[in-house]
Amino acid sequence: MTDYKNLKLIATSSPHIRAAENTRSIMLDVIIAMLPALVWSVWAFGVRALTITCASVICCVVWEWLYRKALKRPQSVGDLSAVVTGMLLAFVCPVDVTYFAIIVGSFFSIIVAKQLFGGIGKNFVNPALVGRAMMLASFAGTMTTWAQFQAKSPLFGSTADVVTAATPMAFLHANDLQGLMDSGVTVTDMFLGRIGGSLGEVSALLVIAGGIYLLARKIISWQTPVAYIATVAVLTLIFPRGNDPVTWMLFNLFGGGLMLGAFFMATDYATSPVTGKGQLIYGIGCGLITIFIRYFGSYSEGVCYSILVMNLLTALIDKYVKPQRFGVVKSEKKEAASK
Repeated sequence: MTDYKNLKLIATSSPHIRAAENTRSIMLDVIIAMLPALVWSVWAFGVRALTITCASVICCVVWEWLYRKALKRPQSVGDLSAVVTGMLLAFVCPVDVTYFAIIVGSFFSIIVAKQLFGGIGKNFVNPALVGRAMMLASFAGTMTTWAQFQAKSPLFGSTADVVTAATPMAFLHANDLQGLMDSGVTVTDMFLGRIGGSLGEVSALLVIAGGIYLLARKIISWQTPVAYIATVAVLTLIFPRGNDPVTWMLFNLFGGGLMLGAFFMATDYATSPVTGKGQLIYGIGCGLITIFIRYFGSYSEGVCYSILVMNLLTALIDKYVKPQRFGVVKSEKKEAASK
């Protein structure tokens, strides 16, 4: 007979759902989705792109391990969330960013934005974007200097000899569509990644491919990226700043970190709405703020700050966009609201 006294039974509340997915498997899928863009950045800017990414990942993992160790909390580095944060932080940086800046940025990403609020799932803003915002404020010169496509940067030491150039977003911010086209940059170049820029923002094609992989694996939902990208597309098409509205729209879609933000940043579980309708509103808000910053701000890119602002509004969206409870009809809901 079964010895029921020695069975280890765990009592939990319903519902009881079994799934093969866990935090580690989800983060592993995100890492896999980012690998094509990482390989392209190494080919475009040299091996330093890989060392910067590795340094960012190592710093994020170490900061998380040290914090959990110091506070005697269970270690969480095995869930790979710190690895994802490190890769995303590197992806929003230029290849010539200093290693010291990466150390500082990873500290703010892991310690300030994530662990001080309780760890994974409890942060209310995207950790990688918080790190980038701090790096931009602290190391503005380095964070706004972009190596030219295939201008190989040294692994260590000074990068002063690296050929730099204005990114397409600088031309768009100056409303100089013709100047951008005269510089030899085409929509195809931006789509494929034959331009300067941040590591993970260069090739829109490979970022989209990674996003499609996440959608196919059902790691992310379609509402946020589609609403985000569609909002930017519609606004730039209706309000172009050039003689060719379609070209202006395509440059805005494939330029900067729009695709990276839409698929990998704005879809973060902890900082985005939980309902489909809420995710649509969230994505539209990201698109509106992105265009507002690009058109009227002093900064040529708006993806980072638009997502951070909408992160702060996620709780409000979730509060007012709630799914209907099963078995509750409208009349009962009105009676409950009137009491």
